[in-house]
Amino acid sequence: MSKPRFAAIAHVLQNPRALLTKRLGLAVAGATLAGTTAIAGVAFAAASPEQGPVNASQHKTGSLIYGLDISNYEPLYDWTSTQAQFGIIKATEGTDFRDASFARHWRELGKKGIVRGAYHYGHPANDPIAEANYFLSVVNSQPGAAGDILVLDLETTDGKSVAEVNSWAKTWLSYVKKKTGTTPMFYSGWKFANKYGKGLAEYPLWVAHYSKAKGAVAPPADWKTWAIHQYTDIPIDQNVSVLSTDQLRGLGRRA
Repeated sequence: MSKPRFAAIAHVLQNPRALLTKRLGLAVAGATLAGTTAIAGVAFAAASPEQGPVNASQHKTGSLIYGLDISNYEPLYDWTSTQAQFGIIKATEGTDFRDASFARHWRELGKKGIVRGAYHYGHPANDPIAEANYFLSVVNSQPGAAGDILVLDLETTDGKSVAEVNSWAKTWLSYVKKKTGTTPMFYSGWKFANKYGKGLAEYPLWVAHYSKAKGAVAPPADWKTWAIHQYTDIPIDQNVSVLSTDQLRGLGRRA
């Protein structure tokens, strides 16, 4: 997932080649690592779009679909040439940062016709309702469609306790669900989700774990399974899902 806005300058200074790669060589990952990947013996599965992920014991084999998540680090990404079957893009952070590339990515994903989602990078130091409203205002400013996925990206504590971060996440997620009628997805790194994600199992999990092979990660905390696994950020953030494209859309907005 993208670094928070406050780390952007340091990231560029320390990794100029990485940023250049992300701007100009973005099609490489889609060409070489995309598509449907069969797996066997991995204990994760999915049910109907209405049910979302189900218990691992109900299914032992399945297929993975490939997707990307993109932010202002990849403002010129060419969605027309990608083999990704879903794309999730950064919309907002905190209460006042709007990703400058959001509108373009949103529009291009709409043209591409693949599963589309938007995420918000949360800061527990702020009011969760204010952050949720800001996120929704930016997303709603663009044309929407049934199946658009909403995501909370939570990776920082802002110095808050485990209980405070957990409560903040629950408030943000439940508020967005109430306002939209859609259950948002929760994204975080495996260790962070395991520590701060107790009681969030009702929200589909998008988990980052780079030391595990794609699709071969056990769910953290209270989750019984996961919807998306982010398995690398080289050269860009790459993901696989155990859900079909229709099932992913089933997690998104109804209209």
